[in-house]
Amino acid sequence: MARWAAGTPERLQKAALELFATRGFEQTTAAEIAEAVGLTERTFFRHFSEKREVLFHGQQALVEACRAGVAQAQPDASPMEVVAAALRAVGAFFTEERRPFSRARQAVIDQNPQLQERERHKLANLAAEIAAGLRDRGVGEVTAALAAECGMAVFAVAFGQWLRDDARSFAEITADVLAELHRLTAAPLPQG
Repeated sequence: MARWAAGTPERLQKAALELFATRGFEQTTAAEIAEAVGLTERTFFRHFSEKREVLFHGQQALVEACRAGVAQAQPDASPMEVVAAALRAVGAFFTEERRPFSRARQAVIDQNPQLQERERHKLANLAAEIAAGLRDRGVGEVTAALAAECGMAVFAVAFGQWLRDDARSFAEITADVLAELHRLTAAPLPQG
């Protein structure tokens, strides 16, 4: 097969995930991943800068979706309505077809501190995008930061539930978690 065949990053990603799940992340080399799909290690590194990046392929698409969601929010939307729009846009990536892959990917990440750190970095980047979009809309620094971080907390909780729950879509779960956050923050603050 030609080294630039369509779908090469996805094929490498699928092979890597299978190898990481059976052999472990640390025990699997980039050469072994490439060999599993009939490619060379050099071809692997044309698509990914390092082997952990194979698990984070497509992150830029999430960032772009986040930006688009912020941009599509109504001009008079509250900061949390903007966050909800960003989450809906990002959530479009998490389809039923993607759930088994996402479960397997998360299982690999959960077993490796380096990958957990990289996942946290991904969420921080998404939060930074949302905060920047809010600031561009005239929202103050503290409010933008709080709303963006709340959005990433909602995303993380919803994603975890989505991995465990076959009955509901990511969009449904995210809406429920956003509603719970609203109930939580609407409660009066304790005095004292």
